Amino acid sequence: MSKGRRRAKLTKYLLTYICNMEANLGWDFETDPDFQAELDWMAAFVREKVEPLDHVLDNPYDVTNPRNIRLVRPLQQQVRDRGLWACHLGPELGGKGFGQVKLALMNEILGRSKFGSVVFGCQAPDTGNAEILAHYGTPEQKDRFLKPLLENEIVSCFSITEPQGGADPTLFTTKAVETDGEWVIDGEKWFASNASCAAFFIVMAVTDPDAPRHERMSMFIIPAGTPGLEIVRDVGHVGEKVPMHAYLRFNGVRVPAGNMLGKRGQAFAVAQTRLGGGRIHHAMRTLGEARKAFEMMCERVVSRQTRDGLLAEKQTVQEKIADSWTELEQFRLLVLRTAWLIDKYQDYRMVRKDIAAVKAAMPRVLHDVASRALHLHGSLGVSHEMPFMDQIAMSYVLGLADGPTEVHKVTVARQILRDVVPSTDLFPAYHIPRLEAEARALVGEA
Repeated sequence: MSKGRRRAKLTKYLLTYICNMEANLGWDFETDPDFQAELDWMAAFVREKVEPLDHVLDNPYDVTNPRNIRLVRPLQQQVRDRGLWACHLGPELGGKGFGQVKLALMNEILGRSKFGSVVFGCQAPDTGNAEILAHYGTPEQKDRFLKPLLENEIVSCFSITEPQGGADPTLFTTKAVETDGEWVIDGEKWFASNASCAAFFIVMAVTDPDAPRHERMSMFIIPAGTPGLEIVRDVGHVGEKVPMHAYLRFNGVRVPAGNMLGKRGQAFAVAQTRLGGGRIHHAMRTLGEARKAFEMMCERVVSRQTRDGLLAEKQTVQEKIADSWTELEQFRLLVLRTAWLIDKYQDYRMVRKDIAAVKAAMPRVLHDVASRALHLHGSLGVSHEMPFMDQIAMSYVLGLADGPTEVHKVTVARQILRDVVPSTDLFPAYHIPRLEAEARALVGEA
């Protein structure tokens, strides 16, 4: 083939490729103007009305506290009036049925305040528990538990983790035995968030120990105050004004057969209903928290005078600013792309790798940005008068909640490698001598 014909063929190929690329592009980095107006309202509302609650109230989930009722309820009503209450829910449940991209953009704003999600009716673990009840709950369960939960009249607890099993459900030992039309539950659970405030608990227990590993457990609804349900103690961590995570013990707790949530042995499927989207929302709330640290860092360096100029004029300081901004934007794009994929496929299994990557990256972003902000604030940064130590501690919590970071990295790697075809030759397909020979043959110069 002559050089002219080869050039023409290559040009035709490139033009076809470019046209196909343009036809398949679906990316858009702009937000619909109407929804952007809602986001702008949310940003101002959270900064001016909601963030102050963090400094005067203790527990966002203490819905019976008179001070919470007096200060939080009016703000929730403003959100309802704006039509932004519980937007993760479908219209049949009183929400807007927003997709994950819109919810992600909203949660980035809500993450600036511990009370943000509560004021907007989308706080974890209640959002996930509401999704479970909506999908698997019986009419009686929905009437008794879901309706007041959606109104934030009550809060709930998702109790899965165990002291000896950590986050690995296959090692759980809490058991439920069927007896005379009831289930009798015995065992222990650990780090059960909001247990002291919860009106009911969603609990995973082994019902079929001899079944295949992922079919051994079932989910149960246990109302607070059920005899035998003991809060051994509440456990807190740095950054919490009051301990909010309970060590639970189930001593012959009896619940009716109708309190099973979903089918027998279906606990894993039930649990997955709440995890995928929840991790995206959690990631964007974490991004909102990290942005707060970044904003403080930026204000500090343009305000703090040193012997020979502002901190902002130092190259090492500029590097910290640049690295932080870049990491925040990279993480934001990863989360939004993952949210877009969830909206596209409507199947969390198809986005499992991406969700795991978000979960694995999340702790590091908050840790690194908060650490730089702390360092640039000097002694003030390590004091109780700034939030950076709490943010750094929270980054370690994020690395453990919903499974340790290492587990999610394993998921990412396995998902990537499962479709990679191994080479059976002594030298790999990308061995340069082979590529050179193939290239010469392609252009007719072998």
